[in-house]
Amino acid sequence: MSLTSDQMELREEDIRAHYDAAVAMLDGFDHTPRIGTAASSEKPKERSAGIGTRRRFRSTTPGLVTRSTARPEGVQLIARIEASDGDDPLVSTGQAAVMNILRRALAISLTVGENYAEQTGLGDLKRDNLRGALDAGKKNDFAELLSAEALIALYTFANATSFLIAAHASEVTVEVGEVQEVLTDNAALALHGALWELDQDIAAHATDEPHLVATVAAYAEQLMEKAALRAQNAPRLAAFSSAAWRVEADDLTLRGFSPARAGKASKLTMTFKKPNEVVGNHIAKYQAVKLSKMLMAYDFDRRLNPFAELGGFIFTFMGDGKPGTGKTTLIQMMAGLVHGYCETAGYPFRFQNLSTDSIDSYQGKSGQNAKSFIQNILDPSAIGFGTIDDIDQLAGKRGDRQSSAGQLEITAVLMESFAGANTVVRGNCTFGMFSNYPENVDDALRQRAGARFLVDGPQTREDYIDILYLLMGKNHDIPLGDHDAYAAQEIKTAVAASFASHARPHEEGLLKVFDRVNDSVGELDTIAKMGAYLKGIQEADERFTGRAIKNITDAVKVRAMDFELPDEWMEEPDLFLFKGYDEKKGMISELRQPITVEMVVQEINRYADSEFRYADKSDEVAIANMVREYGRTEEAKRRHLEGKV
Repeated sequence: MSLTSDQMELREEDIRAHYDAAVAMLDGFDHTPRIGTAASSEKPKERSAGIGTRRRFRSTTPGLVTRSTARPEGVQLIARIEASDGDDPLVSTGQAAVMNILRRALAISLTVGENYAEQTGLGDLKRDNLRGALDAGKKNDFAELLSAEALIALYTFANATSFLIAAHASEVTVEVGEVQEVLTDNAALALHGALWELDQDIAAHATDEPHLVATVAAYAEQLMEKAALRAQNAPRLAAFSSAAWRVEADDLTLRGFSPARAGKASKLTMTFKKPNEVVGNHIAKYQAVKLSKMLMAYDFDRRLNPFAELGGFIFTFMGDGKPGTGKTTLIQMMAGLVHGYCETAGYPFRFQNLSTDSIDSYQGKSGQNAKSFIQNILDPSAIGFGTIDDIDQLAGKRGDRQSSAGQLEITAVLMESFAGANTVVRGNCTFGMFSNYPENVDDALRQRAGARFLVDGPQTREDYIDILYLLMGKNHDIPLGDHDAYAAQEIKTAVAASFASHARPHEEGLLKVFDRVNDSVGELDTIAKMGAYLKGIQEADERFTGRAIKNITDAVKVRAMDFELPDEWMEEPDLFLFKGYDEKKGMISELRQPITVEMVVQEINRYADSEFRYADKSDEVAIANMVREYGRTEEAKRRHLEGKV
C-alpha cells in the first residue's frame, strides 16, 4: 500500500539507526519502580557459565533525578525471554521473534519521538538544556513537551508491538492486569518503566513460547489503553494525534492514539449460505445482501464509505425472531457474501462473534473483552462484520437484579461504541445484534440498533416447500411435484410485497394509534401529519424518543438507496471497487431514488411495530412470571396448612 496524502513516511534508515539504543534497553538497565510493585526479585538465569553478567544501560537524560528509597531492579529482558522456556539451552524461533519485535517496536517508538521533538521544538529545548542554557521562562513548556513525548513513546511502542506480534499469536491468552508503571517524566524513563513491568509479567506468566507471545500481546494492549487514557487530558499532543506515520516495511500505519491492527483477512471455517438457501425472511435477507455490497464501497485511502457520507449506511442492526427462524443462517449468508467479495477484491476481512465466553468474573475483564471485539471490527484497515448472537444473554439489562456485573460492563461498552460521543462511522464495518428475546435487551442499547431485521422464518406455503426441499438434500428420489423451487425466494419480488404490507401496522397496539391518528388528521401524506402520528406513538409508548426518530429517518435513507450494487461490480473490481472515492460516490448517487411518502410511513410502521412487539412480549412474560409465582405461593400455603411439608 502506497502513502496517502495524510501520511508521513518513517524512513527505514532512521528506524534502524535506533536499533543499538533499543538493544541496549533490552540487554539491561537499572530501574527503580515508582508505582508498580515487583512481583518477584528473582533474576533471569544466565545461559552459560562462560558468559558474564550482561552490560547495563543507564539513562543519561540531563536533569533527571529519581528520588526513591526503593531498591533498584536490574532489568535484563533478553535474558528473561531466553529463560521463558525452562532449561532449553537454545533460543527458540518464537523467542527470537519476540526479541526482534520488541527491538523493532522500540526503534519505531524512538523514531516517532524524534520526529515529534523536531516538529514541536522540543529538540531545541533539549539541546539548550544540555548546554545549561535553557531559558527559565521555557521550563514549563519543556516539562510539558517531555511529558507528551513520554506518552507518545509509550503508546507507539505498545501499538507497534501489538501490531507486529499479532502474526505469532495462538489461542493461548494471558491476563496481565492493569498496567501500573506508567511514567511521564521523559521518553527514556517511560520506556524503562514499561520494559520493567513487561519483564515482571513475563516472569509471572511466560512458562512456554505460546504464553510468552500471549503475555507480550496482552501487556501491549493494556499499555496502549492506559497511555491513551492519560493522553485524553494531556497538553501538547496535537502534533501526534493529528498525524499519521507509515512504516512501509511492516505495512504499519500509526495514526495518533488509535490502535493499528494487522490487516490480514480472517480465515473463516464457518459454513456459508447462499441467499436462495435462506428461506423466508425476505426484508432481512434483502437488507443483508445490500449491506454486504455497501461495505465493499469503502475507500481505504480516504478511509470513508460513500454510503456513510450520502446516508443510508447501516452501522448497527438488530435481528429478532423466534427460535429456529433463521438468525444463524442469515449470519452465515452475510459473512459468506462479504468474505467472497473481499477475496475477489483482495481486501482484508474480519469476522468476529462476541459470545458468552466474553463474560468474565474478573472485574473489568468483560468490558475489556467487549472493547477488544469492537476495536478489532472497527479497524479502518479492514472490512469488518461483528455479530453479537443471543445479545439478551450477553448484555445485561440495567435495573435487572439478575444481570451480572460482567453483563452490565458489556452493555456499557456497546452503548458507548454504537452511539457514543466518540463514535465515528467510516462505513468499513457493521455490527449485527441477534436475539430470540429482544424484549430482554436494555431499552437504550436496543435503540442503538439503527435498523431492525424481523427474522420470522418461512411464512407461505411456497416457503415451507422450499425449506423442506432444501433440507432433504440430494439423497432421495422423491419428486418435487408442482412447484418451482426457490422461485418464491427471489428477493426483489418478495421484498416489494413485504414492504407494501407495512402500509398499515402489524401490531395491535400500534394499529389502534394509527387508526386514531388517521381518523383525526386524515391520510398521512405530509410531514406535519406524520409528525402527529409519531407523537401519538410516543404517547402510547414513552420509550419512543428522538433516537427512534433518527433510526426511522436513517432507515428511510436506506430505502432511498433501494438498489443493489450490480453483481458484476463485485465480480470485476475494476468496474467499481478499485475506482477513486469521488468516482464511486458519483456512481452511487446516480442510482439513488427520491424519498416518497409511502417509504416514510412504511418505515415508521416497521420500526414502531418492533418496539410494540418487544414491549408486548416483555409485559406478557412479566405477567406470566407473576401468575406462576402467585400459584406457587398459594400451593405452598395449602401444603403448609395441611401439614404436607
